[in-house]
Amino acid sequence: MNRRPTLLAALTLTAAAALTLSACGSDDSSKNKDNDKIAGADTGGEASASPSPSKSDSAGRPKITFPSDATNVFEDEKTGDAAKDAVLADSALSVNSVDEAIFEGSTDTKALGFYNTGKALESSIGFVRRYIDGGDTWEGTTRYFDRKVTLSGENKAYVTYCSDESKSYIKNRKTGKVDRSPATKDSYVLYHTSLAKNGAGVWQTTNIVSDGGAEECQP
Repeated sequence: MNRRPTLLAALTLTAAAALTLSACGSDDSSKNKDNDKIAGADTGGEASASPSPSKSDSAGRPKITFPSDATNVFEDEKTGDAAKDAVLADSALSVNSVDEAIFEGSTDTKALGFYNTGKALESSIGFVRRYIDGGDTWEGTTRYFDRKVTLSGENKAYVTYCSDESKSYIKNRKTGKVDRSPATKDSYVLYHTSLAKNGAGVWQTTNIVSDGGAEECQP
C-alpha cells in the first residue's frame, strides 16, 4: 500500500496525449498514504535530496524545510536543455511543497500555493488533509526517477515520473509509531503532471494524475 493517497485530477485530452509521448519508464510527482516506499535502484542520473536550496531564493520562492528523518531524492535533474531543467526543478519543488505541508500539519504553508495551482492545488490540499485528519506524517526516503519533460510552447509543459516509496513510512504524529509494512507493487507510482509558467517565471503544477503500481515504474 502507498504511503500517500493517490493525487488525482483529470487532464485534458491534449495534455494526456502529450504525456503519453513521454510516458514513464522515464518520468515525474506524489505518494499514496497506503503504500510503503522506495527501493533505491541507481539509474545513473544526477540526483538531489530535498529540499532544493538553489531555487528557494529566486523569484521570491519560499524556503521549504523538511524534518531530519525525511528526504525526497530527485533523479534526472539535468537534460542539457535549460528550459526543461527549469521545469524539472520547479516540479520537484511542487512535490516538496506538498510534503512540507504534511510535516507542518497545515494546508496554509506558503510553498503549497506557490508551486501548485488549479486542480493540482485542490488535489494537494485534499491529500495533505488526509494526513492531518489521520494524525499522520511520514519518515524515510522517497525516490523520484525517470523524470521526463515535454514542452508545449514557452509557457506550458508536461512532466512524467515515477516514485519509489518502498523506503518511506507512515508515522503517527502523536505517538511517533512508524508503520514499516513491507513494500508492495503499489509502492511504485507513475505520475503525469501539467505545468504552466506564471508571470514571475515559476513553473506551477496545474494538474496531476497518478497510477499506483504502474508496470513502467516497477524495479
